[in-house]
Amino acid sequence: MARTWSSWVLVTTLVVFVGSVIAEAAPYVRPPPRKALSLWGGCAKDSENLQVHVSLAGAKHMRVSWMSPANGKNKTPVVQYGLTSGNYTSTAIGTSESYSFFLYTSGLMNHVVIGPLEDSTIYYYKCGGAGKEYKFKTPPPVGRNVPIKFAAVGDLGQTEWTKSTLSHINNSNYDVLLFAGDLSYADYYQPYWDSFGELVEPYASARPWMVTEGNHDVESVPILVESFRAYNTRWQMPHNESGSDSNLFYSFEVAGVHVIMLGSYTDYDPKSAQFKWLQADLKKVDRSRTPWLIVVLHAPWYNTNHAHQHNGDAMKKALEQVLYEAHVDILVAGHVHAYERTTRVYANNVDPCGIMHITVGDGGNREGLARKFYANSPDWSVFRESSFGHAELDIVNATHAHWTWHRNDDDEAVLADEFWISSLSAGHSECSFQEPSTRRILKPGSPRLGKVIY
Repeated sequence: MARTWSSWVLVTTLVVFVGSVIAEAAPYVRPPPRKALSLWGGCAKDSENLQVHVSLAGAKHMRVSWMSPANGKNKTPVVQYGLTSGNYTSTAIGTSESYSFFLYTSGLMNHVVIGPLEDSTIYYYKCGGAGKEYKFKTPPPVGRNVPIKFAAVGDLGQTEWTKSTLSHINNSNYDVLLFAGDLSYADYYQPYWDSFGELVEPYASARPWMVTEGNHDVESVPILVESFRAYNTRWQMPHNESGSDSNLFYSFEVAGVHVIMLGSYTDYDPKSAQFKWLQADLKKVDRSRTPWLIVVLHAPWYNTNHAHQHNGDAMKKALEQVLYEAHVDILVAGHVHAYERTTRVYANNVDPCGIMHITVGDGGNREGLARKFYANSPDWSVFRESSFGHAELDIVNATHAHWTWHRNDDDEAVLADEFWISSLSAGHSECSFQEPSTRRILKPGSPRLGKVIY
């Protein structure tokens, strides 16, 4: 695979200055940082199949993606798969493409959609007709009371913290991973996309990873390189399957959940393609079939950390009312390198019909933690802490779910925050689905809705 080790013009990245932690719920002092990963930045030469990962691709289908050397022996984008190790009863062929980024030229990125597949079933597969065998487990079927477990993470990067976060996520036995943007932190140096793909392969090849883009994934150079060239080539998501014309925003359904992945770094004003697609997608949601409605994006709309203040304000102004009126249950964001959870909130006020916003931009990236929170937090901010970690969301049934956040304390995942949440589609929710003008809005200083069930 062609790659370049010199003549790079490195783009200066923003350095996040960190200070002391002012944490509301659980003051915590991190141990000394672990050493950074030794990133040589490229692909191994002894394999035809590299950076294997899978994602959902419509009902009962999965997309298998991997990179192969452009001059490899087998250039056919084929996946063989079956229910028994070594016995591949089905074959599917997909597409391949490569891209250039100044002096870097990628290998062939292959994408093959396979199916129809059985639900909650382990499949064994090979990519390109050669190489090692992989296996993945399909998620549960779509259904009102079908349980499912999500893992949620953002701003992962490639450090020793990343490695331990991935290990902790793997131990959670999740069904689907929700990734709130900022994947590799390649920041224009394309071989780091390759090393990231290899780093996550043991995990992303075994469970579907559903990603959205972050600011570090943009990598645009005016006139010369369009935005998201590497991201769009390497991480194809089911946008066509969900009626979107862009890989930067899409939706999917699994178990009792409709998940919408939005793009913080593409147009979202009322005249934009994303806004119009979102309106159309929300009209298709059937809460009797998928009672839970979850949104994932990168730049948070509610943030009491000094880092990235107001970065999500414009998108919030454009879309908050749309999501509020759709009764979205949870919005997961990244970007800020810390953890923060709100109660249900709308228009900066605590509201029983509002959305619970949770920032999980603490996957382990090289820029470090955003340690400084504002001392006087608003009433809607319930829990915040500057630590690396990951979250898990257990959808138990049509009405209740359990959220946990696990601090990344080196080799041990420490439970640091948890709560139960009731879906806004549930009949016993505090939200009565009144018109916004008649809903009970809790002003700052009012009693909170409770610490157990929201």
